Amino acid sequence: MSNLPDEAFRDTIGTIDEGGKRKFIFPKKPSGKFYDYRKIVSYILLGILIANPFIKINGNQFMMFNIIERRFNIFGFPFWPQDFYLFVISMLVGVVFIILFTVVFGRIFCGWICPQTIFLEMVFRRIEYWIEGDRGAQSRLAKQKWDAEKIRKRVLKWLVFFLISFGIANVFLAYLVGSDTLFLMIEQGPVSQASNFIALLIFTGVFYFVFVWFREQVCIIACPYGRLQGVLLDNKSINVAYDFVRGEKETGRAKFSKKEDRTLTGKGDCIDCNQCVHVCPMGIDIRNGTQLECTNCTACIDECDSIMDSVGLPKGLIRYASEDEIEKKAPFRFTARMKGYTAVLLILLSVFVGMLFLRTNVDAVILRLPGQLFQHKGDKISNVYTYKIVNKTMKDYNDIHLELIGQKGEIKNVGKTHFKIVKEGISQGTLFIEIDEALLESDKTKVKIGVYNGNELLETTATNFLGPRSFN
Repeated sequence: MSNLPDEAFRDTIGTIDEGGKRKFIFPKKPSGKFYDYRKIVSYILLGILIANPFIKINGNQFMMFNIIERRFNIFGFPFWPQDFYLFVISMLVGVVFIILFTVVFGRIFCGWICPQTIFLEMVFRRIEYWIEGDRGAQSRLAKQKWDAEKIRKRVLKWLVFFLISFGIANVFLAYLVGSDTLFLMIEQGPVSQASNFIALLIFTGVFYFVFVWFREQVCIIACPYGRLQGVLLDNKSINVAYDFVRGEKETGRAKFSKKEDRTLTGKGDCIDCNQCVHVCPMGIDIRNGTQLECTNCTACIDECDSIMDSVGLPKGLIRYASEDEIEKKAPFRFTARMKGYTAVLLILLSVFVGMLFLRTNVDAVILRLPGQLFQHKGDKISNVYTYKIVNKTMKDYNDIHLELIGQKGEIKNVGKTHFKIVKEGISQGTLFIEIDEALLESDKTKVKIGVYNGNELLETTATNFLGPRSFN
């Protein structure tokens, strides 16, 4: 980047003015090949995002993150507090995948997949273009006095934005408390579901604030991923990049003139039209190199290609490329760093898949009652235990009972010997285990207990059985 003059760079972000106050960006409405691709990807992802909490597989919500009740569904698989290790590993897999993706392709996730960007650029911004017009019209409206036209446009925009924010808040709440609870709130009304309704209003306010005022500052200030990319990118990462070698050449960029041949004058292919700056939703100049705010949305690529085509110069002055490719003409290579992240990702995926296969539908915990010693009952030794059995499935188990496995003895429940556990339910209680003293091998014997539904073994667990210290 040494070909650019020092004054071309800035040390402030585009959303803050010299006085430190919020400065709104009015980007030009983008158009072009990449923007059309982004619209297709965005609307498919929007459909998936909205449908996820309302789809059920085997009775399980496809996606749910109920933090209060500590219940999580991912791709229809229910995860309980007992499965927290699986949830942690799945999150690690996601983090490593994003890190690897960033090292290779830069911040493309932000511009193409992030829900914040999709909602802002493909929903709210497009409505804004429809109501207020393109870049110039929006800028003039912002400076215009509060007359009838401005009031009408702003009130209409704010009302539409509020309704959409309310809709997004409903979907977000369905992710957190479940779609069934959301429908129940709609059926019973806000009074009987006051806590959920208050949460809905808070989420609506947050989304409304973000998309009306905070906007792209979420990516710059609030999102940690934007900061993380600074330590992940290197000269070999593929980004939306300006070809400064071709754009500047010997004498730098200059305005276009039909009367001159730029190949003879030594001027760069960049005609300094600033259209890449005007179309940028983050308010940056991509010609200053990779910057914190850039989300790789490709709006500048489409705009620059359009300008290059109109002046008869080759496209690709701004394109997906690494700095090494631009400066050294070096082809992309899968570096040792990328291979390392890939290896870690594959290891985590293998561990996660293996643990998924080992995961059971029922989780049982049986523990000796604290402070209680064993008891003699004739020739038998008795220990008292508490048990807790969790049914993680969406079906009822109607004939649950416990049996010793590999050990002669008897289990006596306090209450019913055979009992029922409803779907996603918990059963807990107290039981006695009695074993003949002659069968005990030491003062602490490990016993295995099976949880059965009828004749079907659902889960096995182990506990310690205490007995006398002296044996024959």
